[in-house]
Amino acid sequence: MKVSFQGEPGAYSEQAVFNYFGNVETVPCESFDAMFDSVVSGQSDAALAPIENSLAGSIHQNYDLLLRHDLHIVGEYLLRVQHCLIANPDVKKEDIKKAISHPQALGQCAGYLRNLGIKAEQVYDTAGSVKMLKESGARDVAAIASKRAAELYGMQILEEGIEDNAENYTRFLAVRRESTVPKEEAKTSIVFTLKNQPGALFKALSVFALRDIDLTKIESRPLQGKPWEYLFYIDFIGSVDDETSKRALDHLGEYALMLRVLGSYPKFK
Repeated sequence: MKVSFQGEPGAYSEQAVFNYFGNVETVPCESFDAMFDSVVSGQSDAALAPIENSLAGSIHQNYDLLLRHDLHIVGEYLLRVQHCLIANPDVKKEDIKKAISHPQALGQCAGYLRNLGIKAEQVYDTAGSVKMLKESGARDVAAIASKRAAELYGMQILEEGIEDNAENYTRFLAVRRESTVPKEEAKTSIVFTLKNQPGALFKALSVFALRDIDLTKIESRPLQGKPWEYLFYIDFIGSVDDETSKRALDHLGEYALMLRVLGSYPKFK
């Protein structure tokens, strides 16, 4: 089985792929667009896309890509993100003047870097920053990335767990060309648009409240080509095969201009 992810080998996303899918062949992609295209074209069987981080919030580009492509969400995975300060062999922590990494990783370690007087510099990827550091051989620069990235490139870990907040999780969605019907406790993700009129969103959400359906996430995104109109993405507990969920979606269809089920999948435990 081939599974695509965004980033270099050793990225957090690749670790999430192994944790979720097991022993599979990974397909590194330069961008989220390339990752989704890899599944659509059949180059890979699935992709694992980060959708939100517990500290930094939603990854909006992947919401847009879920709508743009005819793919189905088949699972979710939560990865505990632990950042490491990584350097070339035999470098000491007091020698470090600058740290390079993805902007989100730098932001999550901002307090740690400030306390050590280390300057932050943004690059395209966490694992990529380790690769760049190895190639440069710099002895006053460190990278911030995963333990696996350090091991993969033969680099030294100066310190583990340097993130400012330990409650740092990234939620990933597994996407494939075929949909699934979960047997266990399920989540369903949908996207819809509404007429811009008083009470429209209240009425849309009421179809879930009336049936005691638990909404776990709501996200709005601009509707391209129609300024100041929005798409609404919702996750709720339940499967499209459940009678209660079916009735709620039928009811929502009475208000929605467009309604699409992105997938029903097992709830991560």
